Amino acid sequence: MNQKMDRRSVLKSGLLAIGGMSLAPHLSMGAFSNSPLSLDPENRIYRSPLVREHFLPDDFKAPKIIAKLNANENPYGPPMSAQKAVADSVKNGNRYAWKEMYDLVDKIAKKEGVTPDHIMMGPGSSDLLEKVAIVLFMDGGNVVSADPCYMSLIKVAESVGATWKAVPCTSDWSHDLKAMEAAIDKDTKLVYVCNPNNPTGAITSGKDLLDFCSRVSEKVPVFVDEAYIELAVGADTESMVSLLAKKKNVIVARTFSKIMGMAGIRVGYMAALPSFIEQISKITRGGMGISYTSIFAASASLDDKDFQGNTRKLNHEAKQYLYTELKNRGYEYIPSYTNFVLFPITFPGKELLTKMASKGVAVRSFDIMDKTWCRVSIGTMDEMKAFVGALNQFS
Repeated sequence: MNQKMDRRSVLKSGLLAIGGMSLAPHLSMGAFSNSPLSLDPENRIYRSPLVREHFLPDDFKAPKIIAKLNANENPYGPPMSAQKAVADSVKNGNRYAWKEMYDLVDKIAKKEGVTPDHIMMGPGSSDLLEKVAIVLFMDGGNVVSADPCYMSLIKVAESVGATWKAVPCTSDWSHDLKAMEAAIDKDTKLVYVCNPNNPTGAITSGKDLLDFCSRVSEKVPVFVDEAYIELAVGADTESMVSLLAKKKNVIVARTFSKIMGMAGIRVGYMAALPSFIEQISKITRGGMGISYTSIFAASASLDDKDFQGNTRKLNHEAKQYLYTELKNRGYEYIPSYTNFVLFPITFPGKELLTKMASKGVAVRSFDIMDKTWCRVSIGTMDEMKAFVGALNQFS
């Protein structure tokens, strides 16, 4: 290879040669060899000035897991409708699924109130976050986001030459929109918002965010990650997808991993202006990594309102139970609009992980702003009772 080739040429040729994104997750995150209980490949993404993650000792021997509460998964899915769709469609798995993909895009576009050329599909929404990061930051620039936030887009952007302008969250852990807007400069190529946010679970007012996105997108694209929005019971929130009808340069990511219960089936999409979709498509194709059977599962789950409603209800009930138990033990949690809860602890994170794991309970632990925290996903009621039982070791 000519050593004088610039970064953009190298990246473009490499991405096109390997099909777009198979390289990206490895650019900055390294091998996933030390995740909690060796069950969660998300392990190393929370690296920021404010966040440090704790891990189990390398020699820890994992027992049988009775409550896997470390990956924000939906414990009730996939819905039976999606399972049946997979079973019925697998016989055609020898075929490419472009027509079927277009049918799914049409259905999603109708749901979101946009035209199909506003939609790009991906195997989960993280894939699309990373695609956008690679394409936008080949020539450098900076990305503005809250800190802490979900780091997938940030880490890939940094790996291809971007700098990160991290803006600490407010005292209630919502996005500091005023400070984020002030952080934008001539080199800013994207503002990233995760709402509800991960790993905090907090939410930023829908009205405030709508005003922010409408105004700021006139200067720079705003990417709003709405992975958890369907679980935001009782929240002042709304999807930013309505801004596309006003020709605003916003990008909205959604996933089938959370409320649809399809984290392992891998389907997500983003809605954006057709011109933005075209910009990304010049480098890497959307939907290429989605299997034939996943397309049918996604279509079926979109129609399964009963499953979505039941997930929302059960998640809320289990979370309310957890709130009560945490309060009774003196823990002050961050009110969550997701399927996980973050709360501060007064003992070492590695001790938390080890004692929990010894009881068959998998959780996450972080140091954030000089405090140690536990992040526990919301499982079934039985799983939450197992977590509370294990937590009693520390009371």
